Amino acid sequence: MELKQLKYFIAVCEELHFTRAAEKLGIAQSTLSLQIGALEEEIGLPLFDRIGKKIKLTETGTILLENSQKVFWTLQNAQNKISELREFQGGSLAVGVLHAELDYRLNSLFIDFHNCFPQIHLKILSSVTIDKQILNNEADVGISLLPKLEKQLVCIPLYSEEYVLVVSKNHELANTRSISIMDIEKINMVMYPRGFVSRELVEECCRHNGFHLNTIIETTAGSSIFGFVKANIGATIQPLPLIQSINDPTLHLIKVKDWPITRNIGIFYRSDKYLGFATREFIKFVKKRLEIGDIFFDILDSTSK
Repeated sequence: MELKQLKYFIAVCEELHFTRAAEKLGIAQSTLSLQIGALEEEIGLPLFDRIGKKIKLTETGTILLENSQKVFWTLQNAQNKISELREFQGGSLAVGVLHAELDYRLNSLFIDFHNCFPQIHLKILSSVTIDKQILNNEADVGISLLPKLEKQLVCIPLYSEEYVLVVSKNHELANTRSISIMDIEKINMVMYPRGFVSRELVEECCRHNGFHLNTIIETTAGSSIFGFVKANIGATIQPLPLIQSINDPTLHLIKVKDWPITRNIGIFYRSDKYLGFATREFIKFVKKRLEIGDIFFDILDSTSK
């Protein structure tokens, strides 16, 4: 059993199509088929069920795929360690972040990190599914809402933020300082689409209270959301620090008093991945900068008085 054969096998598993896998590998389909056939002959069991033009992993194939991925992970970790010895205090780092976080908080953090470690090649990936980026090895670390418990992820809590209702200064609630969460049901809302982590967080809190948001407009752009709010078309629910960073006098913030919506932000990475110099230093840097506890709750209380 050769590493080349395992590489070819993994490609077929990813595509579930011999022609596409061959194109991805840059080899002839006949060569790929011969290699997979030789692998099956050596194992003594079929790796794929071939149903017409479609293929499906057998139980044997599933076992081999899981262990093949571990083999290549081990090799990649070894290469990373060796590379670090060769390029001490260098290397590269891919970080997954929420788009809104990058706009109002993390961009300055990345600038400062680069100034401290200019030799590290930094790649910043904006996404709404950062945990999947980490699990798929598209990013080394992620900064986002802490994902659900996942044995493959190490999660380090950083801080909590409270969400607030945001309305225009011309809104009928513009003189209100706090509101019951049950009153939100009656308000026309402008929100990110379903599937966005912040939207799902708010929706989940509303479901616990027996209702759904009355969302009349959905948009993926934060600037668009606040444009609709300032035009008094609807209200929105967003993190307090984000609204404070905008510092727009035409917006009014209202605290949700009886069931405050909060989110927990953390940094996370794969538990089975070697942490090189760049990743280790970035995690230390982020913890030092962002472990700020409940400071924003205090800020909100002071603005409500």
